[in-house]
Amino acid sequence: MVYVRKNVSKLTRTERRRFVEALLEVKRSGEYDDFVRLHIEHFRGDGDRGLRAAHMTPSFLPWHRRFVLDLENALRRVDDSVTVPYWDWTRDRSATSLPWTDDLLGGNGRPVDRQVMTGPFAYATGNWTLRARITNVEFLTRDLGRSRRPIDLPTRDDLNWALKDPAYDVSPWDSTVSKGFRNKMEGWGSSNNPWRNHNRVHRWVGGAMLGGASVNDPVFWLVHAFVDMQWQRWQRRHRKHRYAPAKPPGRSSTQYRRIVARNEKLPPWDVTPDELEDMSGIYRYG
Repeated sequence: MVYVRKNVSKLTRTERRRFVEALLEVKRSGEYDDFVRLHIEHFRGDGDRGLRAAHMTPSFLPWHRRFVLDLENALRRVDDSVTVPYWDWTRDRSATSLPWTDDLLGGNGRPVDRQVMTGPFAYATGNWTLRARITNVEFLTRDLGRSRRPIDLPTRDDLNWALKDPAYDVSPWDSTVSKGFRNKMEGWGSSNNPWRNHNRVHRWVGGAMLGGASVNDPVFWLVHAFVDMQWQRWQRRHRKHRYAPAKPPGRSSTQYRRIVARNEKLPPWDVTPDELEDMSGIYRYG
């Protein structure tokens, strides 16, 4: 049966509570930290050697689609009424709006060290110690809006700028491309505008959301559900265009064996981008 991923602003109080309780149970079991470790392991950039599957690469979108689906399945094993909500950052744009409420994700970090002190994921609750991490900080941190050199969240125009591009991705298939929906959505920009869309949201949240261990902040899932929703919107708008590249780059290419083509396996799963293009039999967005 197809289930619905809701806008976080439309969740009932009961739905909020059940989502939080399922997240806390997955954390207690140790499984949540495995998700953090997996993301850290696959957080590789243009300058790193070897295959890039999760970032700065065409498979950014299918990789995170499968990643969110795996977390959602873990939540639904705890409570099958739960789905991952999405955060529409073009509408809920302040540090006090949803999802930053005490009954959901908690609020901003305190000025002295950016530690989140409110909500169910505050360190003081004893339920959310960061065990898989890239720093020595054990508590969740946020710097909503960035206290130094403040920035704004992406706008609806920023999304439309990405959505109107009919190409999925283009050579050289990395963070430097200026065309293609994938990088416009992922958000690697120019020196004048370095962060767009997804990347800008990570920067706006700040704290734990910066870097490979960003999964430690539960807002990660709400951000990527909204990114996934935009991919579905792009797919409906450009029905004749698909994931690219269709074939892997040849030996003469700088991207040889460094990116995942449409019908190649997407690490760490036994699945291809082609198999992840249509999720209509599993979930839809409401």
